[in-house]
Amino acid sequence: MKRSNFPYSSKTVLALFLKILSANRRILLTSTGVTIGIIFLKILGILQPLELITLDGFFRASPNPGTDRRIVIVGVNEKDIQKFGTQMSDAVLAELLQKIYAQKPRVIGLDIYRSRPIPPGSIELERTFVQIPNLIAIEKIPYKNDEVGIAAPATLKQKKQVGFNNVVIDIDGKVRRSLLYWHFEGKAHRSFALQIALMYLKAEGITPQAAQTNSDYLQLGQTVFRQFKSNDGGYVGADSGGYQILGNFRGPAGSFRTLSVSDVLAGHFNAGVLRDSIVLIGSTAPSMKDLFSTPYSAPQRVFGVEVHANFTSQILSAVLDNRPLIQVLPDKIEWLWIFVWSSLGAAISWKFRSPGRSALGVFLAGSMLTAVCYLAFLFGWWWGLFPPLLGLMISAVYITGYFAYLEEEFKKSREFLYSVINTIPDPIFVKDQKHRWIVLNQAYCKLIGYGYDKLIEKSEQDFFGSEEALWFRQQDEQVFHTGVEQESEEKFTDAKGNTYLIATKRSLHKDAAGNLFLVGVIRDITERKKIEEELKRTASELARSNQELKTSKDQFRYLAYHDPLTGLPNRKLFQERLSQSLDWAVVNNQKVALLFLDLDGFKQVNDTHGHDIGDLLLKAVASRLTRCLRGSDTVCRLGGDEFTVILTAIPGIPDAVRVAQKILKTLAEPFLLQDHSISVTSSIGISLYPLHSHDVETLINQADTAMYAAKEAGKNRYEIAAE
Repeated sequence: MKRSNFPYSSKTVLALFLKILSANRRILLTSTGVTIGIIFLKILGILQPLELITLDGFFRASPNPGTDRRIVIVGVNEKDIQKFGTQMSDAVLAELLQKIYAQKPRVIGLDIYRSRPIPPGSIELERTFVQIPNLIAIEKIPYKNDEVGIAAPATLKQKKQVGFNNVVIDIDGKVRRSLLYWHFEGKAHRSFALQIALMYLKAEGITPQAAQTNSDYLQLGQTVFRQFKSNDGGYVGADSGGYQILGNFRGPAGSFRTLSVSDVLAGHFNAGVLRDSIVLIGSTAPSMKDLFSTPYSAPQRVFGVEVHANFTSQILSAVLDNRPLIQVLPDKIEWLWIFVWSSLGAAISWKFRSPGRSALGVFLAGSMLTAVCYLAFLFGWWWGLFPPLLGLMISAVYITGYFAYLEEEFKKSREFLYSVINTIPDPIFVKDQKHRWIVLNQAYCKLIGYGYDKLIEKSEQDFFGSEEALWFRQQDEQVFHTGVEQESEEKFTDAKGNTYLIATKRSLHKDAAGNLFLVGVIRDITERKKIEEELKRTASELARSNQELKTSKDQFRYLAYHDPLTGLPNRKLFQERLSQSLDWAVVNNQKVALLFLDLDGFKQVNDTHGHDIGDLLLKAVASRLTRCLRGSDTVCRLGGDEFTVILTAIPGIPDAVRVAQKILKTLAEPFLLQDHSISVTSSIGISLYPLHSHDVETLINQADTAMYAAKEAGKNRYEIAAE
């Protein structure tokens, strides 16, 4: 075809045309812009109050996990204050502690300041402090410039039975975070709740350690306590001093069993209620004003002793009951989370177009988002709700407004489209859903052989043969039905009877009013098809040659990694398998055993029966080793009569020993080879990751050394590497 002198390429103009007809990229642009704006608002801290309110709502809506039976609060209530005064004397406190200690609790926590004596009974109280080994008292650390510290009893301070009771309060006056450690005056201090929890867990055989995944994090048992960062979750620039974690509160005020001081002193409580439990002594009198707001504080605030009970229960429940700690999404994942919902809001408005239907769709999507975030919270994840919800709504509103603008602009652009499309040398047509041509360029009219006025508002059935018209209609219907862009090839006969091979690319588009249009672009491919047939023959030959090369490559790889005699992995593959096993063991906290085997008397077999029999013996040994081990274990031949066995997920040394004994017994049975009965034994060295070493080479050397020790000790036995 003859090309015009139009200064722009047909692809450029066609792209402009399609962009006007279909602006689906607008969803991406809108959602990206909205996401960036919301992230900016979040960084400025504008959304923080709303996110904290949402978090509180999730706490209040979540099912109550029930009373923690491990904790009992002995509260100083209003009646106790009337009876003993606002500050109990040392004599009353000593008597209270002794009566509680007599019930054999596991830990006693004293959430009452005792920085100075309150006679009478000061000597008796000091004696009580000395006599009770499981008593934890409080101190207050002046970790802010405007705070005044309060010391703990000197006796308990000396015994290191003290924890600070400072709490971190958010900008809205609520406690949502637990402070576990604080460095003050060059020393690390533990919180009151952490000290109590550690003493309780010590009886369970659980002590604090550095987490394997991050040595800066505290780990108790299998639970890692991730340290709070200043921008975690919905927080922005929050105080992250010390070692904090997000608090997972058990419930509102009254969530723990409570006794009064008078009840305990009078013995008015069930026997055994305090046995092996945590007893927290603190104020439960509103007049003492030891009250704090938590996520459950509507309408009632909780006493300070209940806050510490919540923090203690959170630690114990996470370690012993697998109750999840509150986790947050990394920043980039959270940004993606906002982007996904912003995109959904834009897509909903793009799909429905109608403001009413779009509003309903956004409402349903917002409800789904809320449900997803709530379910995630039940599993211990704080996923931001308000930022993606805001993105969902803003994107939807913007796209709705964009369509109103687009509808007006489309009317203005229609005449421009006619002038542009006629400059494109490739035949182009646009059809409505009734398969009528509503837009045609001059190139299409020239290809068909009829004038524009005769073709417009008509269809192929009016001009083409029945078979060609049916084929075109079927292709159009498929695109209308699926909405998927499609390219097809067909024969075409023009008005003069000339037949062409053409490629037609069809795609579906909507105008601002939501009407569907089929846009088709045609290329004459008669000459191209001839070239393609020639290329197919060449490609077939190349594919055959490529397959032969691939087969050769696979064979070379197998020979490079396997022993040619036994078919077992060779030394190179053994090194890779052992490294992979150790990496897997690190991630899954498992053990890996390495057995180093050497046949006893193999040289004598070669000398007596010849190398052919020796080779048959090595193959038979490899077969027996493979059959007597698990499918997950790896048997390798390093060379000569040396073999290794990698045992993954092995519980310990006794289990590796049982495998070694099984191998010794299996290999000790005679081998029948070409009418020869051959008897050999083996010596085995055993090393275990991580008991003996953490790296591959040391583990191999230790197993090898242990194997030689077995030979020197008399052969046909195993030896374990020295620790």
